Amino acid sequence: MDENNVQCENVADKNLEEVANTVIKFKPPLYRQRYQFVKDLVTRYEPKKVADLGCGDTSLLWMLKFHKCIELLVGVDINEEKLQRKKYKLSPLIGDYLKPREKTLTVTLYHGSAVERDARLLAFDLIACVELIEHLESEDLARFPAVVFGFMSPAMVVISTPNSEFNPLFPAVTLRDSDHKFEWNRRQFQTWALEVAHRYGYSVNFTGVGEPPDGCEHVGYCTQIGIFRKSLTKEAELCIPEQQEEHAYDVVYTTTYPSLQQPKYRQYAVVNEVVSQVDNMRRDLLESLKPQDNRDFMGLPQDTGRPGPPVQCFPSVLAQLTASLEKTPKPFCVGNVFYVPLERLFSLPKVKHLCINIEMLRTLLADAVMLNSDGSAVMVAMQEQDQDE
Repeated sequence: MDENNVQCENVADKNLEEVANTVIKFKPPLYRQRYQFVKDLVTRYEPKKVADLGCGDTSLLWMLKFHKCIELLVGVDINEEKLQRKKYKLSPLIGDYLKPREKTLTVTLYHGSAVERDARLLAFDLIACVELIEHLESEDLARFPAVVFGFMSPAMVVISTPNSEFNPLFPAVTLRDSDHKFEWNRRQFQTWALEVAHRYGYSVNFTGVGEPPDGCEHVGYCTQIGIFRKSLTKEAELCIPEQQEEHAYDVVYTTTYPSLQQPKYRQYAVVNEVVSQVDNMRRDLLESLKPQDNRDFMGLPQDTGRPGPPVQCFPSVLAQLTASLEKTPKPFCVGNVFYVPLERLFSLPKVKHLCINIEMLRTLLADAVMLNSDGSAVMVAMQEQDQDE
C-alpha cells in the first residue's frame, strides 16, 4: 500500500507542475456549475421560499425564477449600486403576461448584509450562500451562523466556498480574489460546518463542483459545498415574537409576476383558451362542409370538439377525453351562427383546470365573449364577413 501511495504522489506532483503552467478551464464555467448545483436542489426539493445571500448580479435568481414551485424569491447584497443595475433582469416579460404562472411569484431585492437580522428572511425553505463566506471579515464570519442558522432558520442552507487545496493547480495563486479574507481547505471547512450544524440543529453533507484534472484527484473539487438540513426537532421550534419586527434591509426592487391566482389573469387565460377552442371547432365544421358549399347551415349538429392535439395524448387518455366529450351537448349552427355549449367547453381539460365549475366559466366569459340568451353557449359567426364589404 505504501508503494501505491508513493506512486500516486509522484504522478500527482508531475501533474501539479504541468497544470500549474496553464489556466484550468472548466466546462461549463465554474460559476455556472455552482448555480446549476443550487438549481438542481430546487428541482429536487421544490421549495416555495428561496433566498440568495450575496446575490451579486442576480444571475442565480434569474435562473431560479423559472421554477414553478417558487412563490417568493429574495436576493440580498451589500452592493446597492449593482442591485440597481441588475434588477431589471428579474422583471416580468411579455411572455409572462401571455402565459401566466400557476402560482404567484414575488421577487424582492434587499440592500443589506448577510450578518444582519431581518424578519422578512425568517423560515425560508432554502437559503443559498454561493461564494459568500470567504468575503466576510472575521467578526462577521463569527456572527454569520447565529444570523443565518439561528435567526433565519431555513429548512435548508447550501454554502459554497473555494477549496484552497485546489489553488496550487492555478498559476501564481494565493487567494483567488483580492476581496477574499480567507480560503479554507476541506478539513477547515468541514470542521467549521459540522460545528455550526451541531450547534443549530442541522445535519450537513459535503460535496463540490469543479473536477480536478486527471492525476490530481487528491486535491478535491475546486469549489467545496456544504448542504445543511434542519432537524425535525429544530423545525418544530417557533420563532420568538420579538423577531418579527426586526427589519434591517432596504428594499431595492420588488415585483410580482402574473399568475392564475390573480382573477384578471385567470380570466385572460380562460377566454384565450375558449376562443381558441371555439375557433378550432368552427373551422373543423367549415372544412367538413367544403364539398357541399351550397348547403344551408341550419340544423347541422356536428361533433367538432377537440380535446387537444392528439400527438400529446396517450391512446388511453385520448379515449377518455373523447368519451367525456361524447357525454356533453354538441356544437350546432342556426343560420350563420355557431353555438358551442358551455358544458362541452368545460369538459376540455385545460378549461376544467382553470374553472371550478360551469358557473365560474360563465362568469369569466360573460364580459369577454358573446353568450346566448340563457348563457348556456358561446356564440360566434359561422362564416366571417368579407373585409371588403
